[in-house]
Amino acid sequence: MNYQVFDTTLRDGGQREGISYTVADKLAVARLLDEFGVGFIEGGWPGAMPKDTEFFERAKTELELRHAVLVAFGATRKAGVDVAADPQVKALLDAGTPVVCVVAKSDIRHVERALRTTGDENLAMVRDTVRHLVANGRRAFVDCEHFFDGFRYDPAYTASVVQAAIEAGAERVVMCDTNGGMLPSMITKAINEVVSLTGVSPEQLGIHCQNDTACAVANTVAAVEAGVKHFQCTANGYGERPGNADLFAVVSNLQLKLGLKVLPDGCLEKATRVSTALAEIANIAPDTHQAYVGAAAFAHKAGLHASAIKVDPLLYNHVDPSVVGNDMRILVTEMAGRASIELKSRELGLDLAGHPDTLTKVTQKVKDLEAGGWSFEAADASFELLVRSELPGADVARPFTLESYRVLVEHREDGTVISEATVKVRVRGERVIATAEGNGPVNALDEALRVALSNHYPHLKSFELTDYKVRILEGSHGTNAITRVLLETSNHTGEWTTVGVHENIVEASWTALVDALTYGLARTTTTV
Repeated sequence: MNYQVFDTTLRDGGQREGISYTVADKLAVARLLDEFGVGFIEGGWPGAMPKDTEFFERAKTELELRHAVLVAFGATRKAGVDVAADPQVKALLDAGTPVVCVVAKSDIRHVERALRTTGDENLAMVRDTVRHLVANGRRAFVDCEHFFDGFRYDPAYTASVVQAAIEAGAERVVMCDTNGGMLPSMITKAINEVVSLTGVSPEQLGIHCQNDTACAVANTVAAVEAGVKHFQCTANGYGERPGNADLFAVVSNLQLKLGLKVLPDGCLEKATRVSTALAEIANIAPDTHQAYVGAAAFAHKAGLHASAIKVDPLLYNHVDPSVVGNDMRILVTEMAGRASIELKSRELGLDLAGHPDTLTKVTQKVKDLEAGGWSFEAADASFELLVRSELPGADVARPFTLESYRVLVEHREDGTVISEATVKVRVRGERVIATAEGNGPVNALDEALRVALSNHYPHLKSFELTDYKVRILEGSHGTNAITRVLLETSNHTGEWTTVGVHENIVEASWTALVDALTYGLARTTTTV
């Protein structure tokens, strides 16, 4: 492949607020990026960052990469310092990577004000560093910091930095939109002008875009369309300020829209899984609305969409979701029509096509419930139970019937708050009364119900409530509070979400809790 997919998640992406990779994290990220098929993984700045120095040392024995090569990142030699004596340059060589990427000033204002040196000395710093790296057997890339701003201010000087790097033996000179202020037309114009001014081929150039105008992906694609074949990205667009060009969006656009082969065969369909795994390592919730790989990237809400999708899924999907490892989802909301309900039910393994009366009944019931504050959009488990309750022969038997429940909250003199719940239920003909304390009324109810059911349903021990969301909705009279609760439950086989709605938050929570246990038990036992 002629294209160079250069990932800088471990260096530039790590500058995002809230991300702090351990060395073990960095090794895990590198393995995932290699699995996705990127050509280059920029691992960090050895010598300047102790953690990065350790990463490169451990990578020598702990990383076995199939597709990618590791890249050490650093700076050119310091002004007035012999390149062979510069400790930062030595650290780049000591990292042992086959490729080294050095950052160089390409805006004369930064040269004079930030580096406090002359334009000529800056050019010498670039030449000396690149020649030294190449002489020591390294492939050298040069990141021209503030390239586009510098080129607009003083085209001749910025072009001279490009020429100096190429003449010294740099394999690629990367044009960096460091401030992220460019638009696609500006990128294309600058590339054409620098090629004309220097005589450098576009294939000798690279592109690195920040996302301050929300155009990082578009700017990167524009550069490739202008002839650039080296592009730098970060997974999920991680990076400083609004971030960098999103690796998954860029490669998907290039490969699926422009027909360019930028990844090895079989790698693009790993995009969604790798994106999610990298988000978990970064400890950042996956962006559900991220292009191509987000959970909502191929989710359809409007009934009109669903009607068309029923005929042909590609009528409302710009690509087949499976090519990036994603799935199409039909959302069940107040906007849902019969087609939406039918498709969503089919997605859950329930065929309503042969039961038109049931389909009509479920559709109307969903609309009525949604009008009252219910939301099944994120609560597939509750929706499935609703459909099964109406579909002949598919109903799920409830594991118990409720006689009553009671919750007490006691605020004691020492400031301690204790919640206690008592439930009275009938389980397989047996009347059971159970009491338990908990951290809040909902937790107390959950604990009491588990005590009541545990002898009959031992599988409950594996159930864990992993998330609890409450939203207060405005009532029909303006001041009445309607509470909607979303409850996420998991066990060793998966996770599911249920919903409950009521004016009373405890009752709303109880409804969601009962659905959660009912659905989970139906999945894990054959007795309900």
